[in-house]
Amino acid sequence: MKEIIVDKKWIEDSTLKSKEMGNLNNSITKGDGNLSGFIGEMMVLSFIPESKLFNTYDFDIIYKDNKLDVKTKRTTVIPKEYYDCSVAAFNTKQKCSHYIFTRVLNDLSKGWLLGWMPKEEYFKSARFLKKGDKDGDNGFIVRADCYNLPINKLYDMEELIM
Repeated sequence: MKEIIVDKKWIEDSTLKSKEMGNLNNSITKGDGNLSGFIGEMMVLSFIPESKLFNTYDFDIIYKDNKLDVKTKRTTVIPKEYYDCSVAAFNTKQKCSHYIFTRVLNDLSKGWLLGWMPKEEYFKSARFLKKGDKDGDNGFIVRADCYNLPINKLYDMEELIM
């Protein structure tokens, strides 16, 4: 897990993009996560300077020949290794090759690159939860069907760029 200080320019750019985007179809948070999502992408771009932003439905970033989709959650605390990363079930048809997971503090001061995993491997390893299910020990009620996997099962970010 790699901590990243959020650049003020990222916040400005992400705020503009978020307003332009509005509410996405099937958005679990009704568009409230757009700002954090764009900041998550900026964190990845800063960590992999050779990557390029594409922002399509299917993937966000291209690095080498890999189509990376960045999945970001907002948080109030430093993520623990047993916290889950999630991919909503309606996103399983995205034409990406890898997922990269990030978390961003609600105050947007910093975030974390949690790790990555090839898409096919992610779905083989993750557990399926239905909307309304209680998620393990944390008691969170799942808002949409999703596939969850703990942070400690992801690959380290450095392995992606080797």
